[in-house]
Formats: sequence, C-alpha cells, structure tokens
Amino acid sequence: MKKPKITLTLIDQKGHMGCHREHCIGDTFDFDTERGKLCPMAMHVAFPYIDILRYGGKLPSQSDGSIVFCCPDVDVINVFKIEIKEVSD
Repeated sequence: MKKPKITLTLIDQKGHMGCHREHCIGDTFDFDTERGKLCPMAMHVAFPYIDILRYGGKLPSQSDGSIVFCCPDVDVINVFKIEIKEVSD
C-alpha cells in the first residue's frame, strides 16, 4: 500500500497577532518533504489527523469534504486545510 500525498495549506488566520513562524494565508506544505518548515505547534495538532489518513482511516470533515484544524496558539489561530492526493501504484 502506497501512502497518499498529503498537503497542508494555511487558509485563514483568526488571532489578533501575526504568526510567530511568519506563515501567511496561502502557504502550502508537502507533508513528506516540507513538514520541517511548518510551525511545530501546528504540526503537533496536525500529526494525529495525518497519521490516520496515511494509513487508510477516515476523519469527520466539513460540509464540503475538507479537513481543517487550527494551531493551538490563541494569539495567532492559523487555520489549515489538509488535502489528500492518492498515489497510484
């Protein structure tokens, strides 16, 4: 079983301060090759979702089918979307 390609995209910022890692809306990170560029606090929240998705699990999603999460920093509150692209054999 090949693991799907997973990307994380910053889609919104709800806090009153800028991101400490200078992430901006529209920034996209490939989980396999760029996860080290993602804020460690956001990565800590994202990892359980990604782990489930990479091994065939399903998660509750938004009405449009997307999976979103936010960073735990209450001053920043970056909202990320997880996208899955299946890898063919």
